[in-house]
Amino acid sequence: MNMPAPIDLRLRQIRLEAEGIASYEFVSANDCALPAFTAGAHIDLHLPHGMVRSYSLVNAPSDGGRYVVAVQRDAEGQGGSAWMHATPRVGDRLRATPPSNDFALMEDAAHSVFIAGGIGITPIMSMLRRLRELGRPWRLHYASRSPRETAYADALRAMAGDGREVDFCFGSSRTDRLDIAAIVREAPKGTHLYCCGPARMIDAFLAACGSRPAATVHFERFAAASEAATEGGYDVVLERSGQRLAVAPGKTILDTLLDHAVDVPYACTAGVCGTCRTKVIAGEPDHRDDFLSAEEKQANDNIMICCSGARSKTLVLDL
Repeated sequence: MNMPAPIDLRLRQIRLEAEGIASYEFVSANDCALPAFTAGAHIDLHLPHGMVRSYSLVNAPSDGGRYVVAVQRDAEGQGGSAWMHATPRVGDRLRATPPSNDFALMEDAAHSVFIAGGIGITPIMSMLRRLRELGRPWRLHYASRSPRETAYADALRAMAGDGREVDFCFGSSRTDRLDIAAIVREAPKGTHLYCCGPARMIDAFLAACGSRPAATVHFERFAAASEAATEGGYDVVLERSGQRLAVAPGKTILDTLLDHAVDVPYACTAGVCGTCRTKVIAGEPDHRDDFLSAEEKQANDNIMICCSGARSKTLVLDL
C-alpha cells in the first residue's frame, strides 16, 4: 500500500476556541494550491518522534485556501495533543497527508440531524457550514462539559435560523441531559443522522438507530470500541519480501512491523481512520477496528494492522 505524497504546510494562526481546545490554521508552505476536501474529511499531521495524528477539518470545503483543525489537550493521550498545545508557533512548517474522508456528508438529504460530544464537533462543523451554503436544513444537538469548554458556540449561534437549529447540553447542569434515543425517535423518516463523540455516546447512538436504514446512519469514533489485539503468539508473513515476523505478547502487528523497520502507513493507531488498511493474502484476522463494515470483516481479506490481530497461527499480508 502506498501512502499519498505528503504536503508541506505553514502554520498561520493559533486560536483558543474553548478551555483546553485550540484551533490551528494551515496554509500551503510553497504557495501551491491545497488539495480539495469534502465535509467530514481529515488530514494526518506528521509530528515529531514519528507521531502521526488525524485531525478533522473544521472549515467549509469552499474555503479551500487553508486547512483548519481543532485539538483538545488530552493529558492521558499518547503525546500528540500535548505537543500541539505546547510546541508549534505561527510560521512553523509541518507535513501532512492530504485530506481523506471516512465520515462523508450526504449533501442531498432533505433533513439532517447531528449529535456531537465535546471535540466531536470538529468534523460536524464543516458539514454544517457546507449545508448552510447549500441552503439545506439541519439540527445540531451538542453536548459538552460546560459552556467554557464548548468550542465554536458563538459561530454555531450565528449560523442558527432559516431551518438551522442548535441545542446545547452541558454536563455541568444537572437539568440538562442529552436523550439520544428521543432525538433519534423524533427524527422524521428519511432523516440522515450523524454522531461524533466519545464511545458511550456512539454506542447509545447506534443502539437508538437500530431500526433506521443503515444508509442514513453515520458516525465517527475517536477510538475503536474494542481493545487492541496485543495477545501475540502468531507470525506475520510479508508476501512481497517473504519476511516472517513473530508478534510477541504485548505487541500489535503495527508495533512489530515498526520494530523491524517495515515502512507502513498509519495514523490514528486506534482502528478508526482506515489509514493502515492492509490486504490479507492468507490466514484469519482478529478484527478489533471500527472502520471495516461487518461484511468486510466477514470477508477477512483486509485488516487494520494498528489494532487487529490474528486468530490463525500465521497471517500473510500484502506487504
